[in-house]
Amino acid sequence: MNRFLKAGLAALGLLAGLAAPAAAQAPEKAKLELGVGGKPLLYYLPLTIAERKGFFKEQGLDVTINDFGGGAKSLQALIGGSVDAVTGAYEHTIRMQEKNQDVVAVLELGRFPGIVLAAAKDKPIKSVADLKGMKLGVTAPGSSTHLTALYLLAKAGVPADSVAIVGVGGGASAVAAVERGNVDAVSHLDPVISKLEADGAVNILVDTRTEAGTMAVYGSTNPAATLYLKADFVKANPGTTQALTNALYKALKWLEKASPEDVAAAVPEEFWLGDKALYIKAVAASLPTYSRTGIITDKAAASMLDFLKQVEPAAFKDAKIDLKKTFDPRFVEKAAATVK
Repeated sequence: MNRFLKAGLAALGLLAGLAAPAAAQAPEKAKLELGVGGKPLLYYLPLTIAERKGFFKEQGLDVTINDFGGGAKSLQALIGGSVDAVTGAYEHTIRMQEKNQDVVAVLELGRFPGIVLAAAKDKPIKSVADLKGMKLGVTAPGSSTHLTALYLLAKAGVPADSVAIVGVGGGASAVAAVERGNVDAVSHLDPVISKLEADGAVNILVDTRTEAGTMAVYGSTNPAATLYLKADFVKANPGTTQALTNALYKALKWLEKASPEDVAAAVPEEFWLGDKALYIKAVAASLPTYSRTGIITDKAAASMLDFLKQVEPAAFKDAKIDLKKTFDPRFVEKAAATVK
């Protein structure tokens, strides 16, 4: 073989060797506990797709998913150390920084919140302002559905303490809470909302399942579900963090091309809430909400901080928040370059 050709091939081999670790570093911790707050909700659909399609296993991971019924509870599990990572709302990373806890998102799963505020049809509620004195159901107190409700109440001039907040969970229990009259209204997500609509049980007051609806509420896109972890875990386990990001990024790419029927076939039947056709309809309404890039933009991050300043003014009025510390784009950038 020509010595120049040999030298060229050797150089190519060296370059390949230098590039490989960034894309294919083995997970430092292969067996993981991952928290979520309401796994059947379409807000967290990329997680279920990654699980059911074997994307975690492809990355060398053995992931146990713990469903805590509400985003605030999964965050508590992360802080308490019972889970290693969470698929949860981006706002939790900002709230934790205000509390001097370094929690960082590494992948955006949802670009629109997908949260809907709906009133029971038999209640005299025609607008958000009419919620004063009412019982409002959310997935769990402190969750993104709760915070969104507080934001909407503040915009409507309704004191937060004039509304009773009730945790109703993330699936059939939420539907039952409305239809049995345990709550007067609900701040929730699909497929729960689509089921309540199909049953003729609610009137929609606010809908952030679409870009137009999100812009009307926030004036910008608004980061929703993310993959987030403790910053020290990310630093100590970059290979594991990359593998998790790769698996969920692949799920996002799968969802870009999937039909609602494909999604229904991929998830457990219990996610359908007893009505496959309705679930397919709910998926069709939710598919636009999933992130196309996995990246949280500076504008979207700033929108979320403004949201929190209005929802929790006492905590965030003078808080020194560095938004750069709430999202690390390096892992999704590598995923975009390597995941097929």
